[in-house]
Amino acid sequence: MFGIGMPELIIILIIILIIFGAGKLPEIGSGIGKGIKNFKKATNEPKEEIEPPKENNEPTEDKA
Repeated sequence: MFGIGMPELIIILIIILIIFGAGKLPEIGSGIGKGIKNFKKATNEPKEEIEPPKENNEPTEDKA
């Protein structure tokens, strides 16, 4: 995974903990989770919502 091992991940997490503090980490995690959820939702939306189906405007013939 990009050459990052367990020791590097632990160092990165310790630096993040020092910068943001223990109180902000749940808020940051929640924000990242919501962002990922919204991104997945946006990429999975049906194409019809983006491009509505074209209406059939052919003239109708009345046969009596």
